[in-house]
Amino acid sequence: MRLFRPLVPALLALSLCGGPFIASAQSFTDAQRSDIETIVKNYLVAHPEVIEDAINELSKRQAAADEVKHEAVIAQNAKEIFNSPRGVVLGNKNGDVTFVEFFDYNCGYCKRAMGDMLTLLKTDPKLKVVLKEFPVLSAGSVEAAKVAIAARMEDPTKYLDFHTRLLGGRGPADKARAMQAAKEAGYDTARIEKDLTSPEIKATIEENLKLAEEMGLNGTPSYVIGKQIVVGAVGLDGLREKISMARCGKASC
Repeated sequence: MRLFRPLVPALLALSLCGGPFIASAQSFTDAQRSDIETIVKNYLVAHPEVIEDAINELSKRQAAADEVKHEAVIAQNAKEIFNSPRGVVLGNKNGDVTFVEFFDYNCGYCKRAMGDMLTLLKTDPKLKVVLKEFPVLSAGSVEAAKVAIAARMEDPTKYLDFHTRLLGGRGPADKARAMQAAKEAGYDTARIEKDLTSPEIKATIEENLKLAEEMGLNGTPSYVIGKQIVVGAVGLDGLREKISMARCGKASC
């Protein structure tokens, strides 16, 4: 059976990604299928870059599909993501772009990414930053998050000082370390201790975990920037690019 060479990449793409070729292939004879397999194999050996091209195209399509899905889930949960009273708001409360970070106090990547967030706060006067506790790594993470929420409830103006002390400290975070950070930041630790049983703390953690599940967040730090979901510590330049995309639709405004 003769096949023109330009048809080989098309047959390959269909066989890799699925399509009508797979269904119609059942009508080929064994000899015809053997001829096709031989031609495709020989073509791939001679042109292995075709596989890379097909994989790249599949990745682009998947990324585009993910983008549409992310925009939809963000729109459905916009109020809780960007304007929940249970989030800590820093920077410009009326900023043109909202930068939301989900973090865990025991996440090593979050510790390194904290410097990126602080730099953005200092250098982007139009940025609104929202911090959300996302304690998923250990029981100590949950303890630390509860103290952090109680600190926010007591005095949100001191929260950033507390946050940087706890997230920037050495060793695993737990209740004891969080209480020490709260004391150093000037909080009334007796009041925090009392507030640890507040329903507001449970509601805050449950809200953040539910949002993360809705958006498919599976790592820390994770971000929502405009209509984009970003999972992982992508670095300062990567975050600035996402902010620019949200602000003006380009990697650099």
